[in-house]
Amino acid sequence: MTLPSAQTISALDFAAQLLRQAKRAVALTGAGISTPSGIPDFRSEGTGLWSRDEPMEVASLYTFRVAPERFYHWFRPLVKQILNAQPNPAHLALAELEQAKRLHLILTQNIDRLHQKAGSQHVVEMHGTLATLSCTQCFRREPSDPYVEPFLEQGIIPRCPQCGGILKPDVILFGEQLPQKAWLEAQRAARECDLMLVVGSSLEVMPVAGLPLQALDRGAHLIIINNTPTYLSVRADLVFLEDAAQVLPAIVERVLYG
Repeated sequence: MTLPSAQTISALDFAAQLLRQAKRAVALTGAGISTPSGIPDFRSEGTGLWSRDEPMEVASLYTFRVAPERFYHWFRPLVKQILNAQPNPAHLALAELEQAKRLHLILTQNIDRLHQKAGSQHVVEMHGTLATLSCTQCFRREPSDPYVEPFLEQGIIPRCPQCGGILKPDVILFGEQLPQKAWLEAQRAARECDLMLVVGSSLEVMPVAGLPLQALDRGAHLIIINNTPTYLSVRADLVFLEDAAQVLPAIVERVLYG
């Protein structure tokens, strides 16, 4: 966003104004906020995960149940990328906004925990977490840390210390329901917010893609920052078809420092 146009400057100023006026702003983030950190998104042409692999063949609950080694073979390089990634300016900007009491909550579709690394305290992980694993046989839950190094270095599939069953990362695969507690919290946030800031989400995956619509239907403002248009672009107050790592810090700087 070098040498922004007068139109872009006006849009940034308006976005900052909406955030300053908001009493209960909520951010909804998707894979696009983390691509500047080196984590691939899902649908980008040529670089997205689903341009290389068929999701139902590698990342479905069915595949995990019948061929967990296939899932883990696909998952291993992605985990390496996630663990090596660092927050980018967009993550840091949201954390700064939260610390200034201008952002109530972050709802994220991501499992990379970059919001937490950036310093955000109130994050709802709607698609699960890499922090824990659950046994597919006895349902025992284990912290993932002890299993990470053997898995990444040697490809050892984690197994339950209690029954020997295969441990599944507590991330949501195709064919799984969203975590109930996180989903209820996300719905409540969408109903109660007066501004929703969508960052890096194509709004193509339901039911999460319906959250901004819930907010709009209750009179909330909507700002979308994403590289491509979404189905709600026509109803948003503002749409930035640009890199979130450039746009979001520019907005937050205006919110906090004028």
